Amino acid sequence: MPGRRPPRIDGFDYVGPHAYFLTICTFRRIPWFRDSVCAAETVSLLLRTATAYGFGVIAHCLMPDHLHALVDGTRPNSNFLKFVAMFKQRTAFTFARDRGQVLWQEGFFEHVLRSEDDLQGIAAYIVENPIRAGLCRDASEYPYLGSGRYTFEELADAVQIVPNWKSRRP
Repeated sequence: MPGRRPPRIDGFDYVGPHAYFLTICTFRRIPWFRDSVCAAETVSLLLRTATAYGFGVIAHCLMPDHLHALVDGTRPNSNFLKFVAMFKQRTAFTFARDRGQVLWQEGFFEHVLRSEDDLQGIAAYIVENPIRAGLCRDASEYPYLGSGRYTFEELADAVQIVPNWKSRRP
């Protein structure tokens, strides 16, 4: 049913040193992040909130109408649901204050990654997003992506890898 929040995994508490592939879409898929000030502020709040809530940002890419991020908990009490809620709250508040508009759609999508998942391959997939969308020819040209763990050279080497979680069926 449209408008419903994506479900979370039953019995999984989202706390601890787990890795997640996160996607958050803007309200009505409006391309708010074409605005460089809005985009830069959103990336800054992502990085600040991740640090405050005990998450490393392995890779992130802010597309015109959505965010992809690969994050991992760095502490035993790193709470993914609280981290995402606070990130969305901070960015939505700032956006509403400055523009009087709604920034995010309700909910978010996540893949809880397994230990055998290739984080570098998933990070490369995320960083390739603006290339696939035709926003740039090379990821180094796109200002709203990055990695706290891998260099662009390492990600470029991993681009040929198809992340194994994409072929998994629930």
